[in-house]
Parts: sequence; structure tokens; C-alpha cells
Amino acid sequence: MGFPMAGHLSLHKDIDLYVFNRTKSISSKWIQKYNGIQITSFESLPFKFDGVITCLKDDLAISSILLNSGLLKAIKNNSFIVDHSTTSLDLVNLISTNPDILSKNISFFDAPVSGGEAGAMNGSLSVMIGGPNIKLSKIKQLLQTYSNKITHIGPNGHGQLTKMVNQLCIAGLLQGLSEGIILGNESNLNMTKVLEAISSGAAQSWQMDNRFKTMVKRNFDFGFAVDLMIKDLKIALKHSELIQLNLTNSKSILKKYNQLSKLGDGHLDTSSLIKLLER
Repeated sequence: MGFPMAGHLSLHKDIDLYVFNRTKSISSKWIQKYNGIQITSFESLPFKFDGVITCLKDDLAISSILLNSGLLKAIKNNSFIVDHSTTSLDLVNLISTNPDILSKNISFFDAPVSGGEAGAMNGSLSVMIGGPNIKLSKIKQLLQTYSNKITHIGPNGHGQLTKMVNQLCIAGLLQGLSEGIILGNESNLNMTKVLEAISSGAAQSWQMDNRFKTMVKRNFDFGFAVDLMIKDLKIALKHSELIQLNLTNSKSILKKYNQLSKLGDGHLDTSSLIKLLER
């Protein structure tokens, strides 16, 4: 998702954009398509960044890049870091209390996104921000290049907590869609007409609008991967246990996604949940 997001950001006329990817061939490919400068290392840079925006896979990747790569030395005092990754609250705390970040007065924002690959490509992501009030206006101006909804939820951690809510809701919706579509298929319904009938009623959702047809056609080779949803649900369920909530439905769906991953389908879109109901 970071590839198209940075592409939209490259259209911002008032910034000098530098891009980095752990896989150098990807950032080289990005440079061929968009306007920016590739960086292959943060060591011995002749300048310092006014701000950094990251979008990575998991806690390990984020801590490696932000805290262990030399990047912090290349960030100016009184600057900012916006992390669009979906991570644990432990990592948010680790970053926001890091001595180097505190001593340089760097404002950190945990700002996970929702909207999927399509949202990143279309510049229509929803961003949920946790962090201080300072620099918010400047941050939003940058994020508006690839987002159509930016909400400051509260202090650090509240962005990731909101993403947990988001992922739990999506998982439940996809389970419901899977069961509904299977019932319709097994009953020989015209599923095009079914969608027409229910998509403007109380059952309507982003998942229905964007995944109903592809689920009917058994097309899953796109979108947000099963293995990433497994990671996100584990984060949410770990937090739920800490606050003594027993989210039985989400636990059940996580087991189903684990089953899909073990079957070799971890790379498929999360709507592939329906495969487990096929006879």
C-alpha cells in the first residue's frame, strides 16, 4: 500500500520527497514511475528530514527501520513521524517513549489506515490518528494527498485501538457475507439480483459493495491478505484479553483464517473466508 500512497504524496508541490524500501528494487521501480529521490541507506546523509512517514508489515519491521537503522539520526529536532502500519500497543509505547525521540522533541503519530489496496491506489483511505495535537494541521495536509477521511482519535495508541475495532468489524462482516452468499448459491438464487435487492438496505457495507461480486465469482487474488488479517486479529484479541473481554466470534474467525493460511491461502484476499463453507 505504501507504493501508491507515496505516489500520491509525490504530487505535493511543496515538499521534496525521498523514498526508501528494504527491497531496493521496489523503490527503484517507484522512482521510474513517480517524482522523488531514492535512498538506500540512512547513514551519512548530507541532510536531515523534516518528517518521516512509514508504512510497513509488522512490529519487527517498524522497530527495525525506526529504531535500529540510523533513521532517527537523520530526522531534525521538532519534526514528526507518522506510522501508517498496523502494530501492537506495545510498539506504540516503545516508540513514543524512546529517549532519542523524546530528546529531539519528535512528535510521533500512530496512524493506521483502512480502505485496502484500492483505497491506497485511489487516494481514498481512511486514517485514524493517535498522537499529540501539535503539528496535526501540517500532518493532515500531507495525508490528504492519499486520504479522504482523517480523524484524530486521541493520544498515542488510540489510532491502533481504532484499527483493532475496524478489523474486528471487517472480520465479522466477511463471515456474514460468506454465509449469506453460500446460502444464496446453494438455493440457486440469481446473485446479481440478490445484490441489487440488498445492497441499498440495512445489509449494505463497504465489504458488500466491493467484495460481494468477487466472492460469488470466487476471485480472491487481490486485496488485503489473509496472513495480514491474522496478524491484526491477534493484536486485537491480545488487547481484548488484557481488558478481560471474551470476543468469541472474533476468536472463531481467527481460527478460520489460520485454517486458510495452513491450506496455502494466506496470500489471498480476506474475502476468501467463504472457501471454508464450500461443499
